[in-house]
Amino acid sequence: MSEETLILDGSAKSSEIQEEIKAETAKLKEEEGVVPKLSIVFVGDSPASASYIKLQQRICEKVGIDSEVIDLEDDVSEEKLLAELDKLNNDDQVNGILMQMPLPDHIDDDKVIRSINPQKDLDSFHPYNLGEVVLGGDAYQPCTPEGVMALLDMYDIDVKGKDVAIVGHSNIVGKPLALMMLNRNATVSVCHIDTKDTASYTKEADIVAVAAGVPNLITADMVKEGAIVIDIGINQVDGKIVGDVDYENVKEKASAITPVPGGAGPMTIAMLLKDTVKSCKEML
Repeated sequence: MSEETLILDGSAKSSEIQEEIKAETAKLKEEEGVVPKLSIVFVGDSPASASYIKLQQRICEKVGIDSEVIDLEDDVSEEKLLAELDKLNNDDQVNGILMQMPLPDHIDDDKVIRSINPQKDLDSFHPYNLGEVVLGGDAYQPCTPEGVMALLDMYDIDVKGKDVAIVGHSNIVGKPLALMMLNRNATVSVCHIDTKDTASYTKEADIVAVAAGVPNLITADMVKEGAIVIDIGINQVDGKIVGDVDYENVKEKASAITPVPGGAGPMTIAMLLKDTVKSCKEML
């Protein structure tokens, strides 16, 4: 099926969204005299996180969004981190706050997440925003699953009535993606590290979405002919970025598939930009 397989090009679709955002920010600046602003809080010195943040900042600049990085040492006290977040919460110029995870062990993740103003919580970590995801409300949604749904929409892939297997049940990808699929009337199974037989679910699924952080976890024998495969994994193997799917072999059976890189990743950033502008408009 390789000649017929649809490659879900997140890079191309993200570029389309970025052009729309660029027009929106120009209009906001001209008509309202405001520029959307994103604040990224980064604790520690992870090279991977630092590289990702630089990419976010470059794209923000490209589309007309101001960005800043609050760079804190790995041994920063919880009190100081909370104080920095409080400043951002109360700064009317800041429209979005991105708390780079994970945090050091001495900091209570839950306390930090709950301290962020839900209006500015673009990662949708706050319980209020997650509750809105459950209810199908209009609050912010976690950017990665939101990007997956947007990518499916842009390719006119309707999940209604589809059997969906999601592999990975993290709070930032797997669980909210399952809820978003449910809210669109898909039938969803969620697999995780303690699932007895993951393949028994993926083999029957019309759509397989995987975000487990395990290279080549999903192999060709685990998907049925004509399945749609969404690879959200990002792993580094022998200096290359790869996903959680054995891409070349699974592509032979899939009707549509996302590449890694260039699939879900660019859509995540597109949703972050879109939600920053949305917050700016709501704060006018």
